[in-house]
Amino acid sequence: MPETAPQQTTSPDHSSGYEPTDRSIPTRSRDRAAYDRETVHSILDAAYLCHLGFVRDGAPVVLPTLFGRVGERLYVHGSTGSRPLRAAGSGDEGLPVCLTVTHVDGLVLARAAFHHSLNYRSVVVHGTAYTVTDPEERRIALDAILDQVVAGRSKDSRPADAKELAATAVVRLELREVSAKIRTGGPNDDPRDLGLPYWSGVVPVVPAYGTPVPADDLDPSIGVPAYLP
Repeated sequence: MPETAPQQTTSPDHSSGYEPTDRSIPTRSRDRAAYDRETVHSILDAAYLCHLGFVRDGAPVVLPTLFGRVGERLYVHGSTGSRPLRAAGSGDEGLPVCLTVTHVDGLVLARAAFHHSLNYRSVVVHGTAYTVTDPEERRIALDAILDQVVAGRSKDSRPADAKELAATAVVRLELREVSAKIRTGGPNDDPRDLGLPYWSGVVPVVPAYGTPVPADDLDPSIGVPAYLP
């Protein structure tokens, strides 16, 4: 991965939304797009899995991985042993990437096959990724990634040691060229199909967590942490 870029010297303007660009404006259903920070941040903060896309040797590569948000930065987890990440780029120019996050909120079943859809919330981030090498920033980033998965977990686990840190890559991506896209509501059936004898509506999709299962070798005196769902 690329070397660390120079540190950001000015703070982004948090009072306004992200400026739309040719890449961040959807070609379809533009009315579903949103660029305000509150919407974008809420969608990102409700997730911990992202897909990071880039080009290697002229071919597209998309990697599922964990991430965390700290202000206007996303930190993405990787492995220094990953050949695609290791060979993707080098130097101060950074690596052009596209990062996506998606939540599925409902299955939209219409009377006609053509009008079936999903209710969803998604964020797409375009930008340049840089490997984080500063020790303190890496600590902040790794804590953020862990807490994105389970809030509070970074303070309730052993920090990575030198060997583990050497095997872990952290990539930084600034939130600048960003858009959200949201679909809600029921199916958009054609008027001609309203009398057809087919069920039409929405099947809600919600995340569910089961009861935590302790490790076989866990000390019985250690209870389930309060921060677990």
